[in-house]
Amino acid sequence: MPASVERPKEAQGLRWRNIFLDMCRRHKCKPVPGKTPSVGQSIIAIIKTSRLNVLLVFIPLSWVFHFVKLNNTLVFVFSFIAIIPLAKLLAFATEELSLRMGQTLAGLVNATLGNAVELIVAIIALVKCELAVVQSSLVGSILSNLLLVQGMCFFAGGTRFSEQGFGISAIQLNSSLLTLSVIAVLLPAAFHNAVQPPANGVDPLTDAEEGHDILAISHGVAVILLFIYLCYLVFQLFSHKNLYEDDHPESGKQKTIQYRDEKLVRMLHISPPKAGPASSSPPAVNEPTVGEEIPPDVRFVEAGSKEDQKTGLTEDQEEKPQMSVPMTIGLLVAITVLVAITAEFLVDSIDGLTSSGHIKKGFVGLILLPIAGNAAEHVTAVTVSVKDKLTLSLSVAVGSSIQIALFVIPFIVTLAWIMGKPLTLLFDPFESIVLFLSVLTVNYVVQDGKSNWLEGMILMCLYLIIAVTFWYYPVSDPAGVLSSCT
Repeated sequence: MPASVERPKEAQGLRWRNIFLDMCRRHKCKPVPGKTPSVGQSIIAIIKTSRLNVLLVFIPLSWVFHFVKLNNTLVFVFSFIAIIPLAKLLAFATEELSLRMGQTLAGLVNATLGNAVELIVAIIALVKCELAVVQSSLVGSILSNLLLVQGMCFFAGGTRFSEQGFGISAIQLNSSLLTLSVIAVLLPAAFHNAVQPPANGVDPLTDAEEGHDILAISHGVAVILLFIYLCYLVFQLFSHKNLYEDDHPESGKQKTIQYRDEKLVRMLHISPPKAGPASSSPPAVNEPTVGEEIPPDVRFVEAGSKEDQKTGLTEDQEEKPQMSVPMTIGLLVAITVLVAITAEFLVDSIDGLTSSGHIKKGFVGLILLPIAGNAAEHVTAVTVSVKDKLTLSLSVAVGSSIQIALFVIPFIVTLAWIMGKPLTLLFDPFESIVLFLSVLTVNYVVQDGKSNWLEGMILMCLYLIIAVTFWYYPVSDPAGVLSSCT
């Protein structure tokens, strides 16, 4: 073979090698201070990680009640409570891995492992032909992350800061991805309504033909959404990684403003601003210009300053791992197995719980299951938002919603396709409308790149309004496709 032909191939191979080495360099594990914790220290850390560990006693209780076939309501309640400490331990193990990663990859890992509970519950419900529960739980997971988790992040951060800034470039992109996912959910519903027969006309499609077409549409859209999610990962981890880092100028992060009013500072138990002449440190990029009026109850905070360190904003930089890597991975595996078994008993008890008519199956899937499954996101996102790492907090909350919308939902639809289950993207019309309005509200709230406690309260109250509505709403099967599952 001529040398001129071999050289381009060698150059191309060298190019891909450099790309791979660059990937390893950018996402390699960070060195951690101190000695690696021993097995005993790791076990003690697991036991002491949270007071919620006392709820682990409900795991054997739920199993016993399931096997002896006692009251389904008690089985559901005990399984529901048991999943909460498991989700907290999952969050703890995830944070241990995050200590050895960069901010972007840590947010992705938090969001991915945080969705493990929802994914397991959805797969088990799919196997048992509880397709309405699958759809409701996935939509509910998106709503819970967007409204409840994100609202709690804004509110928790707002109790310490008058106004928090976050990377507006990444948030705008995430909003576009969420809007795309909502369109993918709305189009099958629009197709269903468009092919309905007129008042005195001929039905353009029979029920069987419509069900077949909606299934085909759902399968095609699911594959496209999975491809979009793959592109999103490449964008987030490689080509535009800097957009997801707080300290990079391209992230477009707005400045954080802290309370200045002394009475309010004492009430919130936060460190007051120091009196006296201004600091000799150079001004931040977003310092107010000459003549610009500054509200009397706020002050600007420069990230990484000495004052930040005194108020604890950089305390996470001194965190040390409490578990070794093998113990962390072992904990993740053990939690996954326990969640899978407990979630199976949880799904089995849903029919008995809802058969009395006191609680709707849609409320169980849309509200109760996501609350238990999103406990990990609640803890992680709220904790880092108080440390003024709102970009990381939103990467967990909003990133979790994107993963549900662009990965988990199309993955479950594709898995159902392989298993021969008629799961479609034709969700209940009311659920689709609620999802669209929620994404629209979140887009308005985050478009300025700033947050405060009132915006968090708005999102949380909207979630409560949705919960009250679905307490009375009976979820439907618009095309009658889900009921054909065997």
